[in-house]
Amino acid sequence: MQDGNALAGPLSEVFAVDVTAAQRLCPGCGTDSAVGALHVYRMATAAVARCPVCGEIAFRIARHAGALWLDFGGGGALRIPVG
Repeated sequence: MQDGNALAGPLSEVFAVDVTAAQRLCPGCGTDSAVGALHVYRMATAAVARCPVCGEIAFRIARHAGALWLDFGGGGALRIPVG
């Protein structure tokens, strides 16, 4: 497990600001914390970010076929082409 700062590199490819400093309100437990405080579990080309308090999935991020996928669960997913 790593903290959310491990996602700074992949997220910087698609966002002009440092997303790890952004605040996230957890719908599961109501915790308001920075993305950098999330617990991140990495796999080969993907990662899962979870709430540091209740463990609910915040989002998934994966690289596949020239795109970065951001999956927000019930909120859908973004497929962002990257070089």
